[in-house]
Amino acid sequence: MEIGVPKETKDQEYRVGLTPSSVRSLCEKNHQVFVETQAGLGAGLTDDDYRQAGATIVTETKQAWNRQLVVKVKEPLPEEYPYLQKGQLLFTYLHLAADRALTEALIHSGVTAIAYETVELPNGKLPLLNPMSIIAGRLSVQFGAHHLEKQQGGRGVLLGGFPGVRSGRAVILGGGVVGTEAARMAVGIGAQVQVLDVNVERLAELENLFGSRVELLYSNSSQIEAVVPDADLLIGAVLTTGKRAPNLVSRELVRQMRPGSVIVDVAVDQGGCVATLQATSHSHPTYIEEDVVHFGVPNMPGAVPWTATQALNNSTLPYVLQLANQGLTALEDNPILGKGLNVHKQQLVHPAVQEVFPDLV
Repeated sequence: MEIGVPKETKDQEYRVGLTPSSVRSLCEKNHQVFVETQAGLGAGLTDDDYRQAGATIVTETKQAWNRQLVVKVKEPLPEEYPYLQKGQLLFTYLHLAADRALTEALIHSGVTAIAYETVELPNGKLPLLNPMSIIAGRLSVQFGAHHLEKQQGGRGVLLGGFPGVRSGRAVILGGGVVGTEAARMAVGIGAQVQVLDVNVERLAELENLFGSRVELLYSNSSQIEAVVPDADLLIGAVLTTGKRAPNLVSRELVRQMRPGSVIVDVAVDQGGCVATLQATSHSHPTYIEEDVVHFGVPNMPGAVPWTATQALNNSTLPYVLQLANQGLTALEDNPILGKGLNVHKQQLVHPAVQEVFPDLV
């Protein structure tokens, strides 16, 4: 099969769909891989690295897209819509619930779109979202701590505190992968940490993990209203597979936060769980709303592209190999991969996304 790897076009997105080692694995199975020139440069991967792995380097974007299978990291942007082709396999993060225009473009193009974030194991875990969720969770605290600095518009609070001075308070909405990793980082630097979740069993698991170092609270409207105003750093870490994130924090509640507090919403690529938060970019990551710093970069792991690309490929390569070897049959033979199917034969087929856009079904 011919496999294309375009260079990512999202603002400061330096990750790349395949590493040279992944390319080598595909070439060893007699597949042809076409990598757009400098696609991996931001992640420290040169064109020569890809050539040595067996790839063909192409100089035009359309040459990477004009293949049977296209492997990316982030969703196609509007300028990439013309490259989508009928019958083509597209394997990447899509997050369609927050992007009607992209959903419509995929349907109209006739492409078969498989989303990393909805590939699902029988136990409900998301093996291709998990590595980026871990990285995003860890980065959320790093970015949050940075933007609490006065020079960045924050309150001037050191999350880790100082002897005789209270530590900063981090409130984390959601105790899944993102929330757990955010709590791990926040505890590590000495912050006061509160994690809210609606799953009592998950709260018990977190108690075994963190003990008394993290205050674990059952999440409901009253509890959220009680803890958010005292947060120096509020992290949104809520996920509903394939659907828009629930809106948990109203504008009125944001208004009660101290001026210079920081909100980092990792759920922004699924619509976000804070009413005042909008998607931003690595070039312009924050804005001030209700005197609170808002950080809404949807591709946070793009800030650490070497680590993120390697971690992503460790998880995606087995599925890429299946698609390359079997084509569409792989979706039937492997129900885990089949769960990733979002758009096929000009129809929206993923149930969760169908609920968001019932008029497109």
